[in-house]
Amino acid sequence: MKPTRILMVAVLGLFLGAATGFGIRFLKSDKAAESAPVAGIEPALETLPSFSYPDLEGRLRHSGEWRDRILVLNFWAAWCPPCRAETPLLVELQEKYAHDNVRFVGIAIDDRQPVQDFVDENGVEYPILLGDVKAIELSKKLGNRFEGLPFTVVAMPGGKIILRHQGGIGRKELEPVLKQAIEDSRRTFSAPERI
Repeated sequence: MKPTRILMVAVLGLFLGAATGFGIRFLKSDKAAESAPVAGIEPALETLPSFSYPDLEGRLRHSGEWRDRILVLNFWAAWCPPCRAETPLLVELQEKYAHDNVRFVGIAIDDRQPVQDFVDENGVEYPILLGDVKAIELSKKLGNRFEGLPFTVVAMPGGKIILRHQGGIGRKELEPVLKQAIEDSRRTFSAPERI
């Protein structure tokens, strides 16, 4: 059996829960919930680590490409119903906020061809990377304790994580976070002095 099929079977139960509205939002401001120790589970990282995966053309892409942007990192798969359902919103918000220093990046835990077909059918123009077992480990380090899909992380320029969301994400969960991140990012940017 292909590794993708094994993974699909292993997490199918989690996806069914996500499809029925199971979604947990972990905001960085909720320090008590985040820092509560859970036996055998490492605490989630506070900042995005360096990572690299190939894109659909086979080029290796590095996280450093987006280090100076507000980054929406979405772990997904073409066979995952909640992943498919949230994609039009992600495409719309990438277009809407592209000029506000926001970049969406998808990490597909799937085989290349179904991902390419889905991207083509849905007009996804943001970078899509092909993940593997290491990508699942990355999502776990970022707070995806159940290793389910979809899983979305939003990070400020420099990598500080400001949102973790397990399950399908909607406009009311994502757009206010993006607007606040854009505003905060603008406030911290200092224009050069005029001579």
